[in-house]
Amino acid sequence: MSATRYTYLGPEGTFTEAALRTLPEAATRELVPMVSVPAALDAVRHGDAAAALVPIENSVEGGVTATLDELASGEPLMIYREVVLPIAFALLVRPGTALSDIKTVTGHPVAQPQVRNWLRAHLPNALWESAASNADGARLVQEGRFDAAFAGEFAAATYGLEALVTEIHDAENAETRFVLVGRPARPSAPTGADKTSVVVWLGDDHPGALLELLQEFAVRGVNLMLIQSRPTGAGIGNYCFAVDAEGHIADRRVGEALMGLRRISPKVRFLGSYPRAGVAPEDVRRLRAGTSDAEFMDAADWLARSQDGRI
Repeated sequence: MSATRYTYLGPEGTFTEAALRTLPEAATRELVPMVSVPAALDAVRHGDAAAALVPIENSVEGGVTATLDELASGEPLMIYREVVLPIAFALLVRPGTALSDIKTVTGHPVAQPQVRNWLRAHLPNALWESAASNADGARLVQEGRFDAAFAGEFAAATYGLEALVTEIHDAENAETRFVLVGRPARPSAPTGADKTSVVVWLGDDHPGALLELLQEFAVRGVNLMLIQSRPTGAGIGNYCFAVDAEGHIADRRVGEALMGLRRISPKVRFLGSYPRAGVAPEDVRRLRAGTSDAEFMDAADWLARSQDGRI
């Protein structure tokens, strides 16, 4: 395995590359762009890279389905870190292009909902066609296949383009969350401000099936930060659920919740426990009474004493 190589959703000039370069270790790694999320993750699976950074959630569109589906299937991988990046788009064009010249535009499918209102107001007649990534859209503009692309302003220099308009976003404070993914290993130690990600499969379809899964978290005071259904591919009505929960697998409340899921679900895939981006332990909400590690241990001790007749 190449311990010095990180892959990411390319080509050069993507928001994913910008997010990856915020990590301190990126300065000492070979950063290799890949054509797709599956390609970036497969490089890790095959030992060609130590880790891959890929987008997983957008504050406007929700979960990035390509990443969620890839992590739910195939050879298991684990999340070790997350990066949250503010997102604003620039309209990139070939030098000399005016707004009135633009008839065709491109960008990643996730970008379109974030600029839809701007397009309607400023380029109502322009035809949109999706690209593999925002940077790939910039490359297509460079090649003359489109008149303009929505991408990060930083991609303009890479592709010899100009930013005709900057700071384009329909939603204020839009963000995208990226995850650094590697091969399975022991999670890092709890920090007090952690997140645990799993994929859970429903068993037989019956009233309250999803509620039963959610109750495993609720009764133990574990807050959920994301839950998104994804088809399993086994037919209409067959779903699994990607779940992000506050806390670390080493926390008693989280560990017991995961054990509860494993008892009632035909399949649970642990995707990792890792530090939350930009959150300090003092910023984490107070635990509900009865859900701290000390209280779980006290209850376990009480049960053991009761079983031994030491009441």
